[in-house]
Amino acid sequence: MQNLLNKRYAQVECIRLIQDNLNTHTPGSFYEVLPPRTAFELSQRFEPHYTPLKGSWLNMAEIEFAALAKQCLDRRIPALDLLDRAVLVWADKRNRDRKTVHWTFSQNDARCKFQRHYRNVQKFM
Repeated sequence: MQNLLNKRYAQVECIRLIQDNLNTHTPGSFYEVLPPRTAFELSQRFEPHYTPLKGSWLNMAEIEFAALAKQCLDRRIPALDLLDRAVLVWADKRNRDRKTVHWTFSQNDARCKFQRHYRNVQKFM
């Protein structure tokens, strides 16, 4: 992260960082490997956005794009400005209706489906 900020994006004030919810993915992690002043300065330049605790943010994005394609882009739209408007109207309505993803894949379903993989993990324990 330090290299990313100091070399690649030195001119940027803040980076929005999308990350999962591991306990190591906090600004406190900088303090474990850097001097306090450096850790503080570095942590101030990141704006963390955590992925959902349940389900995959990538799956959620794919579901939203599929809904957009089916509900809004299922016809010929002759001009870019009309496309922009149609997508904005669709997104506004979806947000007003508070549409969200309802996961149906339970922990028990996952254990049944992925049981064959548990044997491989246990070899390393």
